[in-house]
Amino acid sequence: MNTYQDNEHRENESRHIVKSYDDEQKALLAQLIRMGQMSAAQLEAALDVVERRDDQAAQRVIGNDEAIDALEQQINHDVIHLIRRGPLAGDLRMILAALRVASDIERIGDYAANIAKRSMALNLSPPLPLTRGLDALGRMAVRQVRDVLDAYVNRDGEAALQVRARDAELDTLYTGLFRELLTYMMEDARAITPCTHLLFMAKNLERIGDHATNIAENIWFLLHGEDPMPPREKRDFTTSA
Repeated sequence: MNTYQDNEHRENESRHIVKSYDDEQKALLAQLIRMGQMSAAQLEAALDVVERRDDQAAQRVIGNDEAIDALEQQINHDVIHLIRRGPLAGDLRMILAALRVASDIERIGDYAANIAKRSMALNLSPPLPLTRGLDALGRMAVRQVRDVLDAYVNRDGEAALQVRARDAELDTLYTGLFRELLTYMMEDARAITPCTHLLFMAKNLERIGDHATNIAENIWFLLHGEDPMPPREKRDFTTSA
């Protein structure tokens, strides 16, 4: 093989390696989005079983959490493989962000499953009107998750900042429901057990909002590295309730 052919061979091989690396990054992104959509669907299903008081559907939500856990394990494996290939600085940010985002999505799935579990315990008591407040909080948490996933797919830093800023609204809803539940419990001792389950479910939704915020901050990291983010407001005042 002459020098020209040798150089051409090396160039072709280099292009093949770059294409292979790009394909693996795209596959990783596709897995993350699939995992995120599954977690969002889990959350919607969990809120639905609370409303319908459906134990069988709740069991399905709980069982589906294993598929999200399996996807996170696969993503962790793929991330390790990409790191071993010696990524450049920009690629490394993408890989680290993917690892963090996968962890947040997995936790969202866990909280959705926990809401489904609590709904089964809640069904042992008569229906409470306060589940409407939980539904409103849940709808906002779903919106946060779906919007931040869109921002991640589109690499949209402004949309990510909007999700992050809206977490204060979710905190306000949570604090209001928390105080309402406490008042209900003080007025009627029979409501203590079901309201306790609702309190835990509401806290799960508040934490889901925090994980959506984490994903938004990782989008910023992906786009801007270590540049500081704008300050944000927090309105969870339940510790002083």
